[in-house]
Amino acid sequence: MPKLPSVSGKDTMKALFKVGFIFKSQVGSHMILKRESDGKRVSIPNHDQLPKGTMRAIIRQCELSVEEFIKLL
Repeated sequence: MPKLPSVSGKDTMKALFKVGFIFKSQVGSHMILKRESDGKRVSIPNHDQLPKGTMRAIIRQCELSVEEFIKLL
């Protein structure tokens, strides 16, 4: 399994746009994205660097593999 790179919340959001997620709202520092095709929602902290565990949880919620996510970056 490849190592996760250090990414910001905005870079993560841009990568998820490529797989069909759209920006719905922002609550505090968390951006809420939704994929219209299946209604899946994910919350992404708007921070300069996301912790590795948070990144893995976001990737898992989006039903992506780490390799697929890295290609989207």
